[in-house]
Amino acid sequence: MLRLYRAERADALVRGLAEVLATPPDDPFTPDVVAVPSRGVERWIAQQLSMALGTSAGRPDGVCANVEFPSPRRLMASVLAGVADIDPDDDPWRTRRLVWPLLEVIDACATEPWAATLGRHLGIHESGSGVPDNGRRMAVAQKLAGLFAAYGADRPHMLRAWASGDDADGTGGMLDRDLVWQAEIWRRVRARIGVASPAERLDEACRRLRDDPELIDLPARLSLFGPTRLTNEQLHVLDALGAHRDVHLWLPHSSHVLWNRMRGHPAAVTRRDDQTAALPQHPVVRSMGRDTRELQLRLGTHLTIASDSYVGVDSPSQTLLERLQRDIRDDEAPVPRHDVGERDRSIQVHACHGRHRQVEVLREVVLGLLEDDPTLEPRDIIVMCPDVESWAPLVSAVFGAESARSATETTTTTGAGSRTRDRSNPAHPGQQIEIRLADRSLRQTNPVLAVLAALLDIVDGRMSGPEVLDLAAMPAVRRRFGFDDDALERLGD
Repeated sequence: MLRLYRAERADALVRGLAEVLATPPDDPFTPDVVAVPSRGVERWIAQQLSMALGTSAGRPDGVCANVEFPSPRRLMASVLAGVADIDPDDDPWRTRRLVWPLLEVIDACATEPWAATLGRHLGIHESGSGVPDNGRRMAVAQKLAGLFAAYGADRPHMLRAWASGDDADGTGGMLDRDLVWQAEIWRRVRARIGVASPAERLDEACRRLRDDPELIDLPARLSLFGPTRLTNEQLHVLDALGAHRDVHLWLPHSSHVLWNRMRGHPAAVTRRDDQTAALPQHPVVRSMGRDTRELQLRLGTHLTIASDSYVGVDSPSQTLLERLQRDIRDDEAPVPRHDVGERDRSIQVHACHGRHRQVEVLREVVLGLLEDDPTLEPRDIIVMCPDVESWAPLVSAVFGAESARSATETTTTTGAGSRTRDRSNPAHPGQQIEIRLADRSLRQTNPVLAVLAALLDIVDGRMSGPEVLDLAAMPAVRRRFGFDDDALERLGD
């Protein structure tokens, strides 16, 4: 059966998850499966569980072991592939593998009249040569592979219609004339691969999963933690899993009041038809809660939920932050002005010039918080930024060399670190805080993969001297060929 748990705060959900996992499975060697949206969330959950599972009385000295943390996408893909007896990594419809048959289809049909839109984009019809722009072919194939994967996840019935020759748009209508070529491209790729797509396998896979739950190697208890968006494909698989397994869905939702207000509203086919957009009263909930609002509507449409539990947290409303949280939870329009005490610093705004200065101010603020609150640990602090790749070098530089090494060795969230300055070390005390940078690209954290990516970028076009020199100067290349600074200088000459 499928059980739903809701809360405004993730720590309340983690405590509920720990209570569920505290009951061991019948087979102690069976791992628990908790699907999480990112590696950073995985690290944080593991830390929280380690302070609740297997602990001594009154001490957070437990351990989080034998728990697997796949992504929801990976978990659902493995279920569908397992039912169809296909290795998920060998599935020809996997996005990365789909690029190559797409390239063959594009080369074969880009000059045909029905593909005129594609041909113009590739520069065939303008030049009149019939030769596609090689610089765009790969980008187009990658884009189409991503689109077809998204169509299969969000509108599987549309792809099933395409397979039968119907150019439907998935909303009850037909594709626009300038988009019909996508359906034909998909049909030709389907014929080229010769294997049913995940959208075509979905209904049969869910039926077989309900009839024979032992088709897949998954434990009797599963959890999905923190999703803000689930595709139609994932919802169908979840519903099938819930027929014979205990599936726990831990859902962060900002307002329990809004959840109750939206009960009974049907899910709209398109966002233009959504009648619930005007229901939120608080401006933050209205502007930032669209994903969770739409997810609630789709949960009621696609899932058979056995229980719906609200995990509330009683908290005072004394500080400005607590009042804001209360207004969002109760979905009430905020009052024009709150009386804020002189010492209320629960919400702070720091206006800084440039990214580097922002990180410097962040370091001082974190040190001040640790100094003012003896109970606060570095693992309790999370820093969010819009683009982790552009901010990571600045964070590593400002917080010091030790932090930079730890950040490149692993991709986890903030861990425990020193909170007092070592008087024998003249470095800034902020450089003694151990940090972890989460959700970074493997291209940035794996030096060998970074070399491979750089090499592929170079050979895609005409090599320039600076590009070759930059490749030779990469640490992995220098170690492999023994290039020192003098050797790099001679190469430059």
